[in-house]
Amino acid sequence: QVQLQESGGGLVQAGDSLRISCAASGRAFISSTMGWFRQAPGKEREFVACISWISSATYYGDSVKGRFAISRDNAKYTVYLQMNDLKAEDTANYYCAATSVYKPSRIIQGSEYDYWGPGTQVTVSS
Repeated sequence: QVQLQESGGGLVQAGDSLRISCAASGRAFISSTMGWFRQAPGKEREFVACISWISSATYYGDSVKGRFAISRDNAKYTVYLQMNDLKAEDTANYYCAATSVYKPSRIIQGSEYDYWGPGTQVTVSS
């Protein structure tokens, strides 16, 4: 019953910044974790970041730590991913995901999420 929709992807130059969004259609996130993942052609899905809805604790994958920031807007039921100093290797489809239940404060891997958005493409050119 929960639907997620990403937006904000596009084509940017290396070194640029971009913010992508994930809007949720329901109100099932008071005790959930929301995350961002990405997948490039021919590569495995990669954890990018996650945030606990109740505690605001955030975690990042090593490849984006220090460059990306995840945040939330409770009133809008929206999660954002601010991407700075983009590199060519950041090119991927970016997917938003949400758990349906509370998760402890830690990195929540892909298999623990119950809902997924269709993705938004981010392409970084050199």
